[in-house]
Amino acid sequence: MPFVPASQPPAQPSPEAWCFAFVQRDLLLPAGEPLAGPVGGLALAALLGGASGRHYLGTLAGADCWAVALPEPPPGWEPRPLRAAMMALEPRLSALAGRAAQVLEWDRAHRFCGVCGTPTELQPGERARICPACRHASYPRLSPSMMALVWRPGELLLARSPHFARGMYSALAGFVEAGESLEECVHREVAEEVSVTVDNLRYHGSQSWPFPHSLMVAFTARWTGGTIVPQAGEIEDAQWFPLDALPGIPPRFSIAGHLIRDTLAAMQAGGFD
Repeated sequence: MPFVPASQPPAQPSPEAWCFAFVQRDLLLPAGEPLAGPVGGLALAALLGGASGRHYLGTLAGADCWAVALPEPPPGWEPRPLRAAMMALEPRLSALAGRAAQVLEWDRAHRFCGVCGTPTELQPGERARICPACRHASYPRLSPSMMALVWRPGELLLARSPHFARGMYSALAGFVEAGESLEECVHREVAEEVSVTVDNLRYHGSQSWPFPHSLMVAFTARWTGGTIVPQAGEIEDAQWFPLDALPGIPPRFSIAGHLIRDTLAAMQAGGFD
């Protein structure tokens, strides 16, 4: 059964629940075990009862799902960095862990009104915090970011930022600015980061990226001109790589990994133009 999102907990909670519990930005997992199923009984009571914040997410296969913030791990649970934990979980649980992290980050960052400074209140029935003084509403934030894989016949343009793991290269990426379309962002970021021009933009896919609240939107783009000039301070290196000699690339856990591998396969099959 698919995940069914909701913000209001049911009148009759399920006897077992998926608890995506966090201590700061670390996800809690059963000590020495994978997160294999929902928890119930005393374990569920301990997670929900000790929460400094909790938010209902919906149901997965009939079991309630909760995002839970805890001051410290309860006995039998250990913190794991979110990215590492998500890579270890099956896809549907990884996605829910990312959703939980973003909901908790929204709750943490909007305890006070950004307009007048008054403490905000949770709004029943929707995912919002409302200021009781000026009625300003704060909803979970999303920061759209484009990703562009630039190509020309037989080659892909890949780049690395200073914070990447050694030897790792990826597609270009950057945040969408106010008043800008996704397509305009692709053209601007490609020009800024590597000084080349592109056309023939093709949408590839998107991925929620909870670090802390991004939405990655991936495109391929055909090179039309220009010589690579890496942007100082942003791009450590950028090169054209032959299809049969790519450097280290991100795993399929990230949309960058899918984008590069899927485009490579399409180009090698001769069906990409």
